Amino acid sequence: MDPDPDPQGPKGPLTIYLVKQLELAIRSFMDEALRPFGLTTFQYTALTVLQHRGELSSAQLARRSFVRPQTMHEIVRAMEERGLIERAHAPGNRRIMEARLTREGEELLAACAPAVQKLEDRLLLDIPENRRSAFRQGLEDGLASLTGRHPG
Repeated sequence: MDPDPDPQGPKGPLTIYLVKQLELAIRSFMDEALRPFGLTTFQYTALTVLQHRGELSSAQLARRSFVRPQTMHEIVRAMEERGLIERAHAPGNRRIMEARLTREGEELLAACAPAVQKLEDRLLLDIPENRRSAFRQGLEDGLASLTGRHPG
């Protein structure tokens, strides 16, 4: 006989609820950590995507930054006005504008790095070192299951 007769399974919140709570907490702490640098979490994400991916259109940047294209348009405009990115016509397709990180954008990301690392360290603080890799792998596997995109 099953010791837990609850038809809903084990007691406690759904995993997706816990992940959403984690996302909201991270967003709040990221916004707080980035405020002294004049960045939002969405702007920081877009800058790091450009840092790792190189030149991207606003639509590509939106997909990789987890925001709608309309939202990314505003983010790109604000970052361009600050001189953190610059845009130019894509080679071979003058209808598409691609954004790239400027030296100022690179320097700002470098300045933000300690604050972001401090938050990463805080997130992992109560996870034993020997379980951190499994924690990260579980997050990557869940993301891959939902999106069909597998890392690597």
